[in-house]
Amino acid sequence: MPAVDFSRGIFYLYLLTYLNLFIQLIIYAAMVLNRYIRDLTTLLFPPVCAGCHLPLAHGEEEICTACWYNLPFTNFHKDSANESARQLWGLVPFTGTTSYLYFLECSRVQNIVHHLKYRNRPKIGELLGKKYGKILLNIAPYSDIDCIVPVPLHTTKFRKRGYNQSLYFAKGLSLSMGKPLLENGFRRSRPTPSQTRKNRYQRFENVRESFEVDIPELFSDKHILLVDDVLTTGATIEGCAHALLKDKSVKVCIATLARAV
Repeated sequence: MPAVDFSRGIFYLYLLTYLNLFIQLIIYAAMVLNRYIRDLTTLLFPPVCAGCHLPLAHGEEEICTACWYNLPFTNFHKDSANESARQLWGLVPFTGTTSYLYFLECSRVQNIVHHLKYRNRPKIGELLGKKYGKILLNIAPYSDIDCIVPVPLHTTKFRKRGYNQSLYFAKGLSLSMGKPLLENGFRRSRPTPSQTRKNRYQRFENVRESFEVDIPELFSDKHILLVDDVLTTGATIEGCAHALLKDKSVKVCIATLARAV
């Protein structure tokens, strides 16, 4: 009887060994198949540059080298009296305001922002945030911030789009600047119609009292970098900043991916 039990144990041991090898073989085959499918998909549908829509070369990510070279960088971080800052003077008591790119109609930047917001390519925002964060890391007052806060989307628009493009730009800034990203505790309390075809006064009325701080202790005594995608009339940034600055211990500086020209 003991001999039988011993033989049965050996049998199960071999069975488990071969079963484990079989499972590993299946996993390996699935990985190889997935790689071939991914390579075939890339061959048939190569990723394109968000700026010029030409296929990306090996090693290029989201934006091709030619578009990077020709992007209209503002260099606003070098000038405290830049165009974005002057636009908000007297409206928001900020410590600094900057924008990474100029946004022009029918331009590379318009294409990039369109892909970021409407073509399900949020990683573009993260990439641009990483690039700009490396610059702002050494420029006061942006280097003096405590945290980064993206302009929030209302839940209805978030469900429709699936992501907040400003959050991804903020993520990139957070990664390269080494500053915490605060995604919660600040929200858009009511949905607002599209700002696209509204003038400045209409945009301000559209977003007035649309933002609320739910967890004040998260922001109290903080120097906040408030982040948005495109600065147009400044109404959205103004509404956000006023909501945050109701706490007198809070300081705000502003960074946007682009500024409309």
